[in-house]
Amino acid sequence: MQRQLNALGLKIKKGMIQDATFIHSNPGHAKADKPRGENAKTTRSKDGTWVKKGGKSHFGYKLHTIIDKDYELIRRFGTTTSSVHDSQVDLSEVGEVVYRDKGYFGAVAKGFAATMQRAVRGHPLGINYILRNERISVQRVPCERVYAVTKEVFKAGKVLVTTVERVNIKMLMTAFSFNLHQLRTLKRKGTI
Repeated sequence: MQRQLNALGLKIKKGMIQDATFIHSNPGHAKADKPRGENAKTTRSKDGTWVKKGGKSHFGYKLHTIIDKDYELIRRFGTTTSSVHDSQVDLSEVGEVVYRDKGYFGAVAKGFAATMQRAVRGHPLGINYILRNERISVQRVPCERVYAVTKEVFKAGKVLVTTVERVNIKMLMTAFSFNLHQLRTLKRKGTI
């Protein structure tokens, strides 16, 4: 699909935005640490994991995407269980500028990482880093629309499939559908 986007003249120019969002799944009635048997008659997710973020518990998977700043198209994606930290997934390529939030702090990127800084114990952020974070935050705004559309329009915020591989296929179709939706929007605006 990327070749087709490039053939339309939609090449990456200004950089990429990487982020991740939770994809919820059914934890079932069994305890979280009890493995699901192969012959179990339940819809409980086999590979989903628990994670706590911002005081809320999430069960399921995580969709990692990298979109281009120019056209807001999903260029690459990955699917993991929800307990995999954002910093462990790098979707950038050599030579790309990639804007990332504080969840990627300390992680090395293949491209040039414009990653937001965070304070660590005993080392508060200086004014230069605070201003830098604000500039990066402004650049990252379009990725929130991508997740809003995929969850609200395409109903991809909750899955009924039970393995990472199946969730990945579902997210592939969601990314493909989002890009078609975005191409229609770009055409209507006269961008392409």
